[in-house]
Amino acid sequence: MQKTILVDVISSDVTKEQSQERLSELENLVKTYGGIVVVKVIQKRGMPDYRTYIGSGKIEGVLNENKQNGKEKRANLLIINNLLKPSQIYNLGEICTKDGIEVWDRVDLILKIFDKHAKSVESKLQIELAAIRHMGPRIYGLGLELTRQAGGIGTRGIGETNIQIMKRHLRRREQKIKEKLKHYDLVQANHRKQRRKKDLKTISLVGYTNAGKSTLLNALTKKGVYVADKLFATLETTVGQLFLPESQKIALLSDTIGFIQDLPPDLIDAFKSTLSEIIDADLLLHVIDVSDPLYESKILVVEDILNELGVDKKPKVYVFNKVDLNPGLDKDIISEHYNCFSPIFVSAENKEGLKELTSKIEAFCNSLQG
Repeated sequence: MQKTILVDVISSDVTKEQSQERLSELENLVKTYGGIVVVKVIQKRGMPDYRTYIGSGKIEGVLNENKQNGKEKRANLLIINNLLKPSQIYNLGEICTKDGIEVWDRVDLILKIFDKHAKSVESKLQIELAAIRHMGPRIYGLGLELTRQAGGIGTRGIGETNIQIMKRHLRRREQKIKEKLKHYDLVQANHRKQRRKKDLKTISLVGYTNAGKSTLLNALTKKGVYVADKLFATLETTVGQLFLPESQKIALLSDTIGFIQDLPPDLIDAFKSTLSEIIDADLLLHVIDVSDPLYESKILVVEDILNELGVDKKPKVYVFNKVDLNPGLDKDIISEHYNCFSPIFVSAENKEGLKELTSKIEAFCNSLQG
């Protein structure tokens, strides 16, 4: 099991509540991966350190704190809750290696979780593509570092040939993955074309990871999707049939990867074929965990990603889920604040509010017919 040190570097305008939430989310990611956290550090800096992101003095302090732990509790992994430059990862690794500690940034952790949860060939290819794009610059940075060690730019550095071989290998592998993913793009595009021919309306579930999208899909369609109380339990797209009782018709309900703050752009780009269900949907159901005290900030995270995907103007219904876990919820205030998104309150787990949600979906589908 990975015993982990977590370090977050924040600016002075980040509140104490926000900083604790950031670190708590990172800790949940570590638990999802299967690790445990032994040291947590929050550092306020105006600007990240150029060489190591957190500063050499701070990293030495963190390593000393780790050494004071008993041997069984000593960490073997350091995770920085930010996206680091290749040189920063390299320099941190040089410092931490002597203590037997590996260094990851936030993106490394997310990619490891995705790789662990991926089941389909398509999702595995998408993750490998994102990993190549994330790791590629580190290969280039390492080549530059080795060249410097050999006596300066312009000389044939130690290991330069191996670096060039690795760069060429990564470029070829990236091209092969793209070609394979094109096949899945065509298959999914054909499926969507067949649906349009049959005039089947598609509703896509979107939301922050662990908001309860898969549970809601199961409750509405009896699809039997895997559900777990952890981040990124769902990576593949699942489509179920939703029966519309008044019109006696079927609509298709799709669920796909959940979102998270600072989701790497390379990951979004690699999963474009999976996220195409969202792009082509007639209606988006934005599922929100209303039991989360910071649900409002997570709404903004999801909306930012939808904007990146170019679907921010698509019709949306805000589905406030897990109302059973927030008995003091003031629905009137929330309804007034998010009135333009036709808010509705449900508990997918207890199947509360599902008839009203289905009726709202059916009314929307009927309006498209007209």
